[in-house]
Amino acid sequence: MMNAEIAARWRPEWLLDDDVRYLNHGSFGPSPRCVIEATEHWTRELERQPMHFYLRRMEELLDQASERLARFLGVGREGLIFSDNATTAMNVVASSLNLDADDEILVNDHEYGAVTRLWRRYVQPSKAHVVTVDLPDPLTDDDAVVEAIMSKVTHLTRLIVVSHVTSPTAVILPIAEICRRARQLNVPVCIDGPHAIAMLPVDLKRIDCDFYAASCHKWLCGPFGSGFLYVHPQQRKRVQPTVVSWGGSIGGYQPSWKDEFNWIGTRNPASFLGVTAAIDFLQQPARVLTSSGSALEEYRQHARSLLDFAEQRITAVTNLPPFADRAHWCGSMAAFHLPRVAEPPKFGERDPVQNALWDQHRIEIPIVHWRSQRFVRVSSHLYNSPAEIEALADALRQLL
Repeated sequence: MMNAEIAARWRPEWLLDDDVRYLNHGSFGPSPRCVIEATEHWTRELERQPMHFYLRRMEELLDQASERLARFLGVGREGLIFSDNATTAMNVVASSLNLDADDEILVNDHEYGAVTRLWRRYVQPSKAHVVTVDLPDPLTDDDAVVEAIMSKVTHLTRLIVVSHVTSPTAVILPIAEICRRARQLNVPVCIDGPHAIAMLPVDLKRIDCDFYAASCHKWLCGPFGSGFLYVHPQQRKRVQPTVVSWGGSIGGYQPSWKDEFNWIGTRNPASFLGVTAAIDFLQQPARVLTSSGSALEEYRQHARSLLDFAEQRITAVTNLPPFADRAHWCGSMAAFHLPRVAEPPKFGERDPVQNALWDQHRIEIPIVHWRSQRFVRVSSHLYNSPAEIEALADALRQLL
């Protein structure tokens, strides 16, 4: 099977334990060896001469890294700042809004829980509100999603927050059309995009959002602790860091809106600088599917093929359909229904099936509870194999 050959060729690039079936790249995507080595290299460069690194090298290196990442995302580096992760970036957006009583932040019921929680926290002092849109269930077409969101926009809406690829349900939302409609109404849009980077071709210029917050440690395989925030030119004067330090350029460069974010006190920027190695890794030639050109395209084709196989095997066990039509709604991650339970686990607790998959079968995968529904969310990257999907299906057959 071609998928087995791809996995065999690529898995040695990762440090994953041999006895672990890691089907959770969507939560915590491990970096390949070359990215780990690049991050360690930049840490050593910092430790060799910290003063020289911070004062004379860091800002130029960050500019070079943001240039590379911005080019990968279809925009110029002047709109991009690094952050520890998407959550940090989203907090920057939230802290930069001046909300009044009764203002509204529009989210939807597929949003990542931490995102909804942070917005509920930020609106409290001003007595603004978070309004949650229920998207159609089942999902039928893009227009229905767009209309569901736009129908809730009012004269009090100050921001639309929407995931590019949802976390609990693993579906790709039509964000470009949402942004187009919102701009007609002069309503800013903030995209939560961790799952989209590398899973999809992301062109921020075409999407034309106001803010795009993402992490690079998922499908891009960047270092843990590497994320970014893209800010549209119209919004750059309003954004403020959540951490206040000296401001200005520590190296004496010309002032930029990014200065406040480049220097928030002493920290190791190695994870940000390691992002270029992740891009290099995915832009190298494919190793098996030579028609795909790059490792990035090979990963996308391999992942979709593996999820085809996962759909066959898991639905045969559960007799339940996937959450959505994968051909239209999904990339390298998909949610498959499991039988419902009366009481979902509380925050911090895991589903008993998830615990058993790890304890008994060494399968690392999340069981998600959403809207009284229950899913197993399967992620696939270059190192995953059909044998791991078979093992998951067999384990589910035993446990269910």
